[in-house]
Amino acid sequence: MLKEMGRTSQAVLVILYGFMTVKAFEMEIIPANRIVKQVGETLRLTCNTTGCASPSFSWRTQMDNPLGGTVNNYRMYSTLTMNPVSTVNSHDYLCTVFCGEKEKKEKSVKVEIYSFPRDPVIEISPSSAAAEPVTVTCKILDVYPSHYLEVLLKKGDHVLHEKNFYEDESTNTENKTVTYSFNPTAEDIGKEITCVAKLPIPNMDFEPKERVTSEKLTANFGPQNTVITASPGNWPMEGDTLNLTCVTESNPPAQIVWTKHLADESIQLLTKNNVLSIPDARFSDSGLYTCEVTNVVTNKTEKATVDIVIRGAPDITKLSIEPSTTVREGENVSILCSAEGNPSPRIILRRKSDGADTGPYSEGRILLPSVTFLNGGDYECVAENEFGKSRSEITLNVEYGPKNTMISVIPATAVKEGETVIMKCTSSGNPAPVISWKKKKTTGEPEKIYTDAILTIKNIKSQDLGLYKCEAYNRFGKEEKDVKLLVQEGKLFLLALFLIKQMQNLCPSKKASTAAPTRQVLSEGVRATWRSRERNEASEK
Repeated sequence: MLKEMGRTSQAVLVILYGFMTVKAFEMEIIPANRIVKQVGETLRLTCNTTGCASPSFSWRTQMDNPLGGTVNNYRMYSTLTMNPVSTVNSHDYLCTVFCGEKEKKEKSVKVEIYSFPRDPVIEISPSSAAAEPVTVTCKILDVYPSHYLEVLLKKGDHVLHEKNFYEDESTNTENKTVTYSFNPTAEDIGKEITCVAKLPIPNMDFEPKERVTSEKLTANFGPQNTVITASPGNWPMEGDTLNLTCVTESNPPAQIVWTKHLADESIQLLTKNNVLSIPDARFSDSGLYTCEVTNVVTNKTEKATVDIVIRGAPDITKLSIEPSTTVREGENVSILCSAEGNPSPRIILRRKSDGADTGPYSEGRILLPSVTFLNGGDYECVAENEFGKSRSEITLNVEYGPKNTMISVIPATAVKEGETVIMKCTSSGNPAPVISWKKKKTTGEPEKIYTDAILTIKNIKSQDLGLYKCEAYNRFGKEEKDVKLLVQEGKLFLLALFLIKQMQNLCPSKKASTAAPTRQVLSEGVRATWRSRERNEASEK
């Protein structure tokens, strides 16, 4: 029996526990409080339920108007989405939940709609001179409900006009307009005209409930008193950032155009902003700048000008040789140098090797008519003023044929057999001449024997004696020089040569008989003369 009582107690506890864990059927709407939304926003109502395994949902308005939204049902909740919110959504919304056939619950939430999205728009027309009547128009756009709208027009702190729309029966957003005309005085020019729009809907919490727009009462005038300011000034240094600002008095604001007067008297259009900025100013930016301002309402134009001069150390803009840096001897040559700078630079144009100015020339020019090889070399242009100096170089290359060809013989042209003879041929020319040696053959014809400036003959023999010819040549011409190698036979032989020369000079008409006496005949007389001269020298000692 005790066992049966224990089983019964356990069963009762299980039943009681089951009743305690089963939740009651409940529902709620989120958000639950009074809802205020502005036209154009998004609103989502959620109907939640608990304590029902398979609920069903239903949405409606209190007056059975269209929902104005989209319903989505889920297992335990349902949503009503209004996107975007409009004036048709200003209702009490009811959500009904059925749990089975017998149980149902229902709740509602109030949705209030308004529209006050932007500040008023003011128009003053015509915007003209003092003492002429003007009309102020204030527009309040997309307002709802308009029967709460209140509008004030003010001039400074003084109320010009006020209006409300209490009599309206608006069902949608509307645009409302308030106008007022008056004759302004001269003191009114520059004062603010203000439109204050209020939407004080009772018991509705939203911000802002007041919107304000102001505009100055002005007259159409100008442009006038137009001036240009230059920063850092009218005389900036090269490399500075130059800002030119055009300031004018005009209503409505004037259109601005910047131009520059070029050297060829043409006009260059630069920009249509009030500030003309020139970063890293160059000498070429110097000139006369004009700011032209135009008021399209008054149809008036005014101009202001400023003269800008860029200062700085010189820049050499050109260093050239005409017709070319490489010329033929005899051509006419011009060397030109130009530079820019402010103050105007002094230009010195010179050949570096001269060590003295070939200028200065105001145009920086050297004229070389019929140029010679002596004019060739490096030329230097120097431009300087109080801010610094600039330097540049150029080379004039004068091409010419061989000249000043010379032969030197070591030890001499009269040599003894067995000696070594070194003959050196030198010549100037551009391009450098090629040197070659020729020897006259017994037939009288020259034979090319060597190509180099230095000809060396070792252990000279009788067959090596004779006439040698040095030829210097390049593509512009050639030049030749001769030398004759003779056998040295002592002082007597030299005297014989001297006597032959004298005889040729004394008897030019008898060259055939006296110019070539036999070596044997001359030698006896020469030897006798030479012995007598040697005895005299010995007795003197």
